[in-house]
Amino acid sequence: MDKHILRQAAQRHPSSILQPYDALMGLEGFDAIYAICENLGGATVYVPSIRKIFAQCLEREALREFNGYNYDALAKKYGFSDRHLRRMLSG
Repeated sequence: MDKHILRQAAQRHPSSILQPYDALMGLEGFDAIYAICENLGGATVYVPSIRKIFAQCLEREALREFNGYNYDALAKKYGFSDRHLRRMLSG
């Protein structure tokens, strides 16, 4: 299917786009939803929480900022429990 024809049809009939893809298109636009469908179309995809996706990034930032004493500040800043942060920093 021609991308131009799809874009035009979607712009003319936005209420005909299936849910939740209509919301995605509203947030990111036609090109984003087209790329997602082109790359993942037909696949079953689980979308984790944003926290799960970036958990290791947050842990590495906390490790980078750790000065030996700032457990409480880092736990609060990155949303970790004190116990999780201490376990992470010790291992």
